Amino acid sequence: MVIGPTNCGKSTLVNALNDEMRPIRKTQNLIYGKHTIDVPGSYIENTWMYKYVISAMQDASHVLILVDQSKAGAVYSPGFAKVFRCPVIGVITKVDVRPENEGFCIKQLQSIGAADPYFKISVQEAIGIHALKECLFEKKDR
Repeated sequence: MVIGPTNCGKSTLVNALNDEMRPIRKTQNLIYGKHTIDVPGSYIENTWMYKYVISAMQDASHVLILVDQSKAGAVYSPGFAKVFRCPVIGVITKVDVRPENEGFCIKQLQSIGAADPYFKISVQEAIGIHALKECLFEKKDR
């Protein structure tokens, strides 16, 4: 399951994880892919929709919580990651943009309860995607 605020790179990351090139467009629905559940940003930005995220998590082996390095803004409630029963992986997206925000992103992931290590990725620059795929998929192949 991939969650994060609007325009943080969720759908682009989902395409990379699924080895697809679907068009990126705003949607109001959960999108189930080959390896992913893409959660619309509005589900995270509106706390009353958390119940839908928690419900959909039942189908997930991992939850990827994304924070966008290109924007310095807190979206998640403190301790948010603790509601999930599966492993939560913190992902910092767009690491090729505004490197001065990295510390803020790490503090945000710590505040919501995502455990270290954090994956730092840029799909556009092909940074960190291979390592994230290894973490998610290599163990399943054994």
